[in-house]
Amino acid sequence: SDRLEGDIGYVRLTDFSRGAAGKEAEAIKTLEADGPLTGLIFDLRDNPGGLLDESIFVSSQFVDQGVITIERLKGGKEQPYEAQPGGVALDVPLGVLVNRGSASASEIVAGAIQENGRGTILGEQTFGKGTVQIPHTLSDGSELRVTIAEWLTPSGKQIKGEGIVPDVYVERTQEDFVDGLDPQLDRAIEYLQGNN
Repeated sequence: SDRLEGDIGYVRLTDFSRGAAGKEAEAIKTLEADGPLTGLIFDLRDNPGGLLDESIFVSSQFVDQGVITIERLKGGKEQPYEAQPGGVALDVPLGVLVNRGSASASEIVAGAIQENGRGTILGEQTFGKGTVQIPHTLSDGSELRVTIAEWLTPSGKQIKGEGIVPDVYVERTQEDFVDGLDPQLDRAIEYLQGNN
């Protein structure tokens, strides 16, 4: 996490392992301890995902009510998962950075923020995983993963094969990366400063 120009907070989450939401909330509170934030950038680029409950808790730091995601089981039965109370960044203007490496739980969070009208998604279209898989270890030690369900956005849009389409498309090329440039982050700062 970092405090950027214009009192914009920046928090990057690299995966959704156990405790991710607590670390995210702590980082936001630490940034706010130095004074109010004019905006917050939440960076989910190249985040491959992780635990479902952490994605719900992470989303709930920004979204105070409504559906975060819907689980559709093999037979078609759907189970919605709602936002949890107690979020620490429910009102600050929010920009979420995503790219082709943002997958699974990252897509759940980005979709929840986008469809609940809580923030603006910037960057590139996400990977499009959105499935629940159970691993089975075979006799030779190899692993077989069986898909048993899929995740949908709050409006029921499929994530698998589709991904999350950003509200503001910004590419970051390999040349940008090599040169140490980050046009996606720059655009998010501009956006939160009101230069839409």
